Amino acid sequence: MTTTPIDLQRPEGKGLAAGTLGLWGSTVIGLASTAPVYSLVATLGFVVLAVGAQAPIAFVIAFIPMLFIAFAYRELNNDVPDCGTTFTWGTKAFGPWVGWMGGWGVAVAGMVVLANLAQIAGIYFWALIDGIAGNAEGSLLSENVPLVTATGVVFIAAMTGVSWRGVEIGERIQNVLLAIQYLALAVFVVAALWHFFVGTAPDPTPFDWSWFNPFGFAEWGGFVEAVLLALFIYWGWDTCLALNEETKDPKRIPGRAALLTTVILLVTYVGVTIAAMMYAGLGESGTGLGNEANADDFFLAIKDGLLGPLGWVLVVAVMISAISSTQTTILPTARGTLSMAAYKALPRRFASVHPRYKTPSFSTLVMGVVAIIYYIGMTLISDNILQDSILSLGLAIAFYYGITGYACVWYFRRVLFSSARNFFYKFLFPLLGALMLTYAFVQSLIDMYDVDYGYTVLLGIGGTFVLGVGSLAFGVLLMLLWFAFPRAKAFFRGESLNRDTPVLVPEDPADFSRSIDGGLA
Repeated sequence: MTTTPIDLQRPEGKGLAAGTLGLWGSTVIGLASTAPVYSLVATLGFVVLAVGAQAPIAFVIAFIPMLFIAFAYRELNNDVPDCGTTFTWGTKAFGPWVGWMGGWGVAVAGMVVLANLAQIAGIYFWALIDGIAGNAEGSLLSENVPLVTATGVVFIAAMTGVSWRGVEIGERIQNVLLAIQYLALAVFVVAALWHFFVGTAPDPTPFDWSWFNPFGFAEWGGFVEAVLLALFIYWGWDTCLALNEETKDPKRIPGRAALLTTVILLVTYVGVTIAAMMYAGLGESGTGLGNEANADDFFLAIKDGLLGPLGWVLVVAVMISAISSTQTTILPTARGTLSMAAYKALPRRFASVHPRYKTPSFSTLVMGVVAIIYYIGMTLISDNILQDSILSLGLAIAFYYGITGYACVWYFRRVLFSSARNFFYKFLFPLLGALMLTYAFVQSLIDMYDVDYGYTVLLGIGGTFVLGVGSLAFGVLLMLLWFAFPRAKAFFRGESLNRDTPVLVPEDPADFSRSIDGGLA
């Protein structure tokens, strides 16, 4: 009698470079994805305009749903460490239709923000050149739209190449770029406090604990606007979850990195905000944080007064922040589409992995090409439309983060009350986070519908509303289009991916030894 030999080999997974990242590398990539310097530049002024001195507590309150959703990511990743993240978890919890749209939410957010990051990188690159060359108003290279656009395209192409080349080289580059960003932020905080204490700040404002009073908001509308703005600057930490299959312990490290990333961001944003308020005050003129003219770029407005001849340091920091985030933003979308293709939710080609670099080669290149086309197309149509598409990002972010929170509750529904830990981390926190983001989504829809919201009016309503809802609706159209193909049937019938489907991830912690960073080596 013959017997079938037992296969003791680990599953091959999707072909990604397993065991590449530790806790430090995952955290660095998560932080880089949020573009901390650029996020502060683009958001701080508008948050102060909305709530004045309550800006620090606004950042703290916006952190709460991010933390709660980070718990949901951690718990789901512990059980299902798949690079498809929201797509995979949403499908396992609610079925193929919800899962597919969750994956689309990740993709569309990445595509839209890439165009913005490329534009910012281009503008600041040429602003640096303008400063060095001493160009005067009217001859600024940073205001040359074709030149800035071409530069942005080069940055997208270059960072796509880095992402295609491998996650390890990407991590090494991000270590350097993130170090420069945090060095610049440290210089900013030290310089701002120095000016405050020696009395040379333009509007020295003593620290006041009332800045952290959650009941100090003058009006509800301003509070909601500030929190929605603050949600945007936290977004991006989930990139380290999308790289779970490339970490040295797919189940533990990504979740820990996500939580660590969100906490570091909270300290960073609140610390810089306090220093800025103590240095510049809340005045509506000059360098004051309440000056609408400075709202879209506070650092640029104060750099010369704060750092004198070293003001270029802040320009470099913003440029590097945008370039850094351009590379890391490509990572989760490329891995999300790879996972979707592996489970037959997209054409097979998206699942191809480079034989040498172990990266989702086709998905990465498609992401870069689509981002370039979108960026050029929006720029040619109207810069205002490009800006409105960026303002609409909050809808896609709240959409797929919310799906993740609800998916956590439903996926673990049978064990929610089996222990205190499960009650808090698998039920209460994810549910509260999802409900908060659902409210943010609905409130954003209401606000964006107003013709005075954003820069454009389309179809007689706010252009931001049309672009935000339209981008999600376009995902429905693509989903129905793929549904018509024969290869898609297995996915939409729940055969290729369901609650009981084993994840395509090579994992066996016994193969690795413990490392000093808390991960496995």
